[in-house]
Amino acid sequence: MSNWFKRNGVHVAIIVFFIVLCFVYFSPAIQGKVLYQGDVLQAKAMQKEIMDYTIKDGKAPLWTNSMFGGMPAFQIWAQYPKNVTSYFIRFFTSVFPNPVYNVLLYLLGAYLLFIALKVRPALALAGAIAIAFSSYNFIIIEAGHTNKAFAIAFFAPILAGVLLTFRGRYLWGAMLTALFLAIEIRANHIQMTYYLFIALLILAGIELYHAIKNKTLPAFTKSVGYLAAAVLLAAAVNAGTLWVTYEYGQETIRGKSNLSQDANAGKPSSGLDREYAYGWSQGVGETITFLIPNAYGGESGHKLDKDSEVGKTLAAKGIPQDQLEGAVQQLQQYGLLNTYWGDKPFTSGPYYFGAVICFLFVAGLFIVRDRIKWWIVGATLLSLFLSFGKNLPFISDLFFDYFPLYNKFRAVESILVIAGLLFPVLAILTIQEIAEGKQDAKDLLKKTLYSLYITGGILLLIILLPSVFLGFKTVNHEEVLKGLTQATGDQGFANSLASALIEDRVSLARTDAFRSLIFVLIGAGLIWALIKKSIKQEYVYGLFAIVILIDMWGVDRRYLNNDKFVDKSTIEQNFKPRQVDELILRDPSLDYRVLDLTINTFSSANASYFHKTIGGYHAAKLKRFQEVLDKQFNNSINEDVLDMLNTKYVITNDEKGQSQRIQNRSTTCGNAWFVSNILYVKNADEEMQGISSFNPSKEAIVDESFKPLIDGKKVGAPDPNAKITLTDYHPDHLTYDYTAGKDMIAVFAEIWYDKGWNAYVDGEKIPYFRANYILRAAQLPGGNHKLEFKFEPVSYYAGENISLAASILLIGGIGFAGYKERKKGIKK
Repeated sequence: MSNWFKRNGVHVAIIVFFIVLCFVYFSPAIQGKVLYQGDVLQAKAMQKEIMDYTIKDGKAPLWTNSMFGGMPAFQIWAQYPKNVTSYFIRFFTSVFPNPVYNVLLYLLGAYLLFIALKVRPALALAGAIAIAFSSYNFIIIEAGHTNKAFAIAFFAPILAGVLLTFRGRYLWGAMLTALFLAIEIRANHIQMTYYLFIALLILAGIELYHAIKNKTLPAFTKSVGYLAAAVLLAAAVNAGTLWVTYEYGQETIRGKSNLSQDANAGKPSSGLDREYAYGWSQGVGETITFLIPNAYGGESGHKLDKDSEVGKTLAAKGIPQDQLEGAVQQLQQYGLLNTYWGDKPFTSGPYYFGAVICFLFVAGLFIVRDRIKWWIVGATLLSLFLSFGKNLPFISDLFFDYFPLYNKFRAVESILVIAGLLFPVLAILTIQEIAEGKQDAKDLLKKTLYSLYITGGILLLIILLPSVFLGFKTVNHEEVLKGLTQATGDQGFANSLASALIEDRVSLARTDAFRSLIFVLIGAGLIWALIKKSIKQEYVYGLFAIVILIDMWGVDRRYLNNDKFVDKSTIEQNFKPRQVDELILRDPSLDYRVLDLTINTFSSANASYFHKTIGGYHAAKLKRFQEVLDKQFNNSINEDVLDMLNTKYVITNDEKGQSQRIQNRSTTCGNAWFVSNILYVKNADEEMQGISSFNPSKEAIVDESFKPLIDGKKVGAPDPNAKITLTDYHPDHLTYDYTAGKDMIAVFAEIWYDKGWNAYVDGEKIPYFRANYILRAAQLPGGNHKLEFKFEPVSYYAGENISLAASILLIGGIGFAGYKERKKGIKK
């Protein structure tokens, strides 16, 4: 044991340091406060019904009716108890508070990568800080993008496993790859995983080139074989997750369009709309924020104070000093004084990689000789080009149109997470290359000066001549001017305010450029000391860690600081029922729906915390439901559709907008009902047209492809005494009792999804079909019977069994690989 501590004591010390660092940064978490995260609050509302039944039954339902009439729970919250990685994630989230575990995982994964690259521990610590504290990593935590943060945290350890495999440690590298890739997939942010795979494909290409060049193809082939096995094992561990996600994805807004009308209107037949996918594209010039965080004005919500140029302009107009900040903030709330001037609709902050890191990255282009440099450059450039989206369409469109699955993802700028990982890797390898002393000192000094001239020169230009190189005006500058004129009633004053705003943007850029220049000069000085050997290497490594931490910490605190933490009671206030909610909740009915028009109902999950709604918030809602929203709720609300969805209550604001009121709708069709007429249509277009105006209580609109499931000979004149009642409600198990003198067609106010729902009459499985574009319907045999709808997706249950077998194999494989590595270590 003592020998183990001698070998690994420094690693243990660094891990302890990481834990302390995270708790220092997030000190309010120690006091019991919680981070106020918008998306987490939305997630809590989305998950409310799922969690209620999980607590009640000890098992999470696989379907929820709390949003969009009903949808699978897989992409909201689901248990995967047979997946070993679920317990890994649960360990970190249980032991460490949010968001401490997020940043700790960033740090640990990055540290492992640098150790795999044979970087000295002190220098690996500096590199881990650089990767973990990249501004975007903190910005997404503040926003509540927890799954994305988890996925990004495992980029580095996956890369460590891949590199170890390519460097000849086949089994150990492959098992590490399998482990961390399995956790990565379990994080369930396929977009981030996809971006990592693009980068790894480039790495494989570079390795193949060198294998051919050096005539080492057998070793390369062996590495690829091990890695392929690792990918398959990681996928198998997540069989349940991947299978249901793939199956569900075909039916969502990211899948194929059902309407030829949309295709004729230029909407994509498969995947996301191009304009929607490119909505958040990185501006080409905006890449300067890698080096100067506020070059483009910082985040959209950046507050200007009374000492800003805007504040001074308002003061000159006669606004009292004690009202200045309020006046500035009021104009900012209307979007008229936004310091951010880039092309994105809005932003929570820039991609800042660190001034020291950018300087070292440039130096690495000259200094680093390892072939990994060319992979870093290639993958970084591709991520940069793809992040431009609509601003560099000839490359983005190529991927969007022809690269598999690429058109399923939105916010293309987020691929810059790859650059955020690779910039620090090359930066740290640069320090290591210099420290090894294998290159001529004079040559190294010359290359360091070149790097200083490039980065320092850019910074000096922004300090001295900012307006020559940056525009500081938004693309809608004229519209802003009009808005200011309307708000102030004075065009001359509006022009003064707009000019003051531009001056504030210039000041923000110039101040940060000066800040970055100081850090670049410090970095250059440390490199000079390393080359000259005037300071011990370990001290230089430690100084780099301190300087990088100070640099990144200062910027990150702009976006994620103590002010973002609140008492738990504040969070609970977000879920305090209104009077209208309390009144609706008194309804003893087992199941009904609510439409809340007092909120942005189709992009907010707030109402879903209390009610089963036809609104909600989700990035992958069912395609058919979205099409109904587009066609039947766009210009006006289709009351017939509300009736068939059993929308019993509509919440609206009163005339003054000061309080809410309830509309109790008496025309709803209920949970299930028998219809007397079926209108067959040829396709989805006619089906959609059919529900535009019809009587859902008496007729059903059915695609003629379902005709074989309906026996017209048995369904005659309707039985006026027939009755069907929902007797037991569970999100994924609905029970009805019905009485009918003959076979009849029943329609259910339940969303159509044939990838798991099964219908049973007295325990015998029966077929069912789609009606009214999004509902379920079935021909029920006459008599007194019990009908059940059960959600039993084969993809989940079979996938879970595969996960269990693969999890056992993964654990065994890691144990065996660890044993082999230990034996090698003993022999050495």
